[in-house]
Amino acid sequence: MAKLILTQEVTDLGAAGDVVEVKDGYARNYLLPRGYAMTWTKGGEKDVERLRAARAAREIATVEEAQQVAEKLQSTPVQVAVKTGESGRLFGTVGPAQVAEAVEAAGLGSIDKRTVEIPNRIKSVGSYSASVRLHTDVSATLDLQVVAEK
Repeated sequence: MAKLILTQEVTDLGAAGDVVEVKDGYARNYLLPRGYAMTWTKGGEKDVERLRAARAAREIATVEEAQQVAEKLQSTPVQVAVKTGESGRLFGTVGPAQVAEAVEAAGLGSIDKRTVEIPNRIKSVGSYSASVRLHTDVSATLDLQVVAEK
């Protein structure tokens, strides 16, 4: 088992600054090459505090605030304008950064792109859903309307 310090939030594993133990192959082949984690060392404990402070600054402070933001996000569909071909297929895919920008442009507040999870790749115009982790106990389902850019 490998002992790691997470540098980003990883679904079903932990948040930035958490110290976790995972199988060697998962660490070597997935977490470390993508920059989601770094190996644990005694000197790395200082980095843990820095990561936790950065996470606290980005995170919504209380569960009540997170629930209010979740209600706003779930009640209003978010429109994402993207470049498309003639048949309605996208040039590329819609990613978490574009969703976070669209939420902010819609006036629903600012969310971190790292908290947005899109279950399936969005490759064409239409209606989709994505989830946003606002707090450790609160997540929201976001309705996305992907439309052609004019």
